[in-house]
Amino acid sequence: MNSRLSLLILYICATLFVVSNGELQRFIEPAKSDGSVSFLVIGDWGRRGSFNQSVVAYQMGGVGEKIGLDFVVSTGDNFYDNGLFSEHDPNFEQSFSNIYTAPSLQKQWYSVLGNHDYRGDAEAQLSSVLREIDSRWICLRSFVVDAELVEMFFVDTTPFVKEYYTEADGHTYDWRAVPSRNSYVKALLRDLEVSLKSSKARWKIVVGHHAMRSIGHHGDTKELNEELLPLLKENGVDLYMNGHDHCLQHISDEDSPIQFLTSGAGSKAWRGDIDPVTNNPKALKFYYDGQGFMSARFTHSDAEIVFYDVFGEVLHKWVTSKQLLHSSV
Repeated sequence: MNSRLSLLILYICATLFVVSNGELQRFIEPAKSDGSVSFLVIGDWGRRGSFNQSVVAYQMGGVGEKIGLDFVVSTGDNFYDNGLFSEHDPNFEQSFSNIYTAPSLQKQWYSVLGNHDYRGDAEAQLSSVLREIDSRWICLRSFVVDAELVEMFFVDTTPFVKEYYTEADGHTYDWRAVPSRNSYVKALLRDLEVSLKSSKARWKIVVGHHAMRSIGHHGDTKELNEELLPLLKENGVDLYMNGHDHCLQHISDEDSPIQFLTSGAGSKAWRGDIDPVTNNPKALKFYYDGQGFMSARFTHSDAEIVFYDVFGEVLHKWVTSKQLLHSSV
């Protein structure tokens, strides 16, 4: 049995296991020998290299090599304007395989779906056929990446947003796997709660496409703040990472330690769309309306978040620490 067939069988078995026991599928990313974990975060990118997507990809390659990249996180809206039309859509290679070619980026890419992805064949992005074309690609609706000291919970946020059902604005959404919004969201929150409560990770991160806190074009997502955020606060989540707004930003929660990090500037940005001077809440730490991306590095004691522009220049850096607990001998 060749390795590709073995991987496919393993994936199918894992998927069946998830369906049968109601837990989120889990992927293992071993930490480096020094115990650290490093990754890049990019969102709202797939435009066949246009709108500086290729330039951002080039800078990601340089930063990825510098930080000893372990994997890449995509916060959704992976392919514009309307996702993929099938598993064989050439946009997959034109916007992904042929763009992110740097040696350091030849690692696993963990991706969630965005609202633009739901406007095409959402199932296509989840298909194992894409992994046969490019083995880096892993996209599921909701899942967990276990990187030992860091555990990441990827959440399918598009079905939360009620206006996509009632005010589609001429768009067609692929709701084949979401026959009922309320039952889908309820089941997802239940499974996420099980995974969060069982986590022993030093750092907990939740990844979704839509923002909980944002001063960008789309702003806060009411449904996430009402239904998802309480779960994050109850279970000690450290960071929420998202895309959707085509910008880079960092906002602190006002009544919990959670940091809200937007990385949605992988290609087309909305320069000048928002005036951060007049729309500047006290909790806002950083906002940039150009193209760029984010890096994250974690050790047992420290976390470092860095935002970069299209030239690879550092725009904003945030560092936090957790006190190490020493057991007596």
